Amino acid sequence: MENRAIFSGRMLAYLLVLPQFAISLIFFYWPAIQALWQSFLVQDAFGLSTEFVWFENYVNLLRTPEYYQAIGVTLVFSAFVVVLSLVIGLLLAVMANHNVTGVQIYRTFLIIPYAVAPAVASVLFIFMFQPGLGMIARAWNPILNGTHAMILVIIVAVWNQISYNFLFFLAGLQSIPKSVIEAAAIDGARPVRRFWTIVFPLLSPTTFFLIIINITYVFFNTLGIIDTATGGGPNGATQTLVYKVFQDGKVGADLGGSAAQSVILMIIVVVLTAFQFRYVEKKVHY
Repeated sequence: MENRAIFSGRMLAYLLVLPQFAISLIFFYWPAIQALWQSFLVQDAFGLSTEFVWFENYVNLLRTPEYYQAIGVTLVFSAFVVVLSLVIGLLLAVMANHNVTGVQIYRTFLIIPYAVAPAVASVLFIFMFQPGLGMIARAWNPILNGTHAMILVIIVAVWNQISYNFLFFLAGLQSIPKSVIEAAAIDGARPVRRFWTIVFPLLSPTTFFLIIINITYVFFNTLGIIDTATGGGPNGATQTLVYKVFQDGKVGADLGGSAAQSVILMIIVVVLTAFQFRYVEKKVHY
């Protein structure tokens, strides 16, 4: 029998939906509409005069070589962070899913990095990778070397996100019926084969969800990491799209250009998400 919620009247259902609708309206739709409107304006540094310029901010933005560099940096950064954080998170979840002594302690320690703020995580790794005093790297200079700077922010972002992926992968692993795995073992399937033919396909809904969440994380939530660790440098080597929005809006006082960049960034994320739901979800087994 299908379980359905039954309300005495429509008003109660609307009241239950109202808080979530209000949050979405205030913190997402209204700022998005404001950014869209501001992207068609040019303001002075003090906000005293405003001029409607149509698509001039977008045209000027697409003529800037630094913007295309930021797109390339974002693609490289997002690819490494998403793949590494998912792979390492899955590996740790598989290891923590075994019944070993003290497994609860291991799981607790693996969750801790997610409680660390991105800016704080960035500071921790700056101390470890500091060229003169760092505990890990001596022949290392993320201040002057763009490759070193990119590796540094990738490590910080991956470390900060692994715990989130670990939690969901572990929950997904524990929801898989043990009888299915035991039946495969009785049929003679080795552990590696059982994982790729049974466990991983059953984890596909969790993996699909985490891919979307991790892409959103990389595109938006890594601002604090980059700002604290490298400031987008050296020479724009770690300047992602979201950091360029922040840099041009705050430091450059180009509010119209910054708003145009935020609109384009939002469109890119929406298109990527739609692409995943259109093509990647076909390979998900529910």
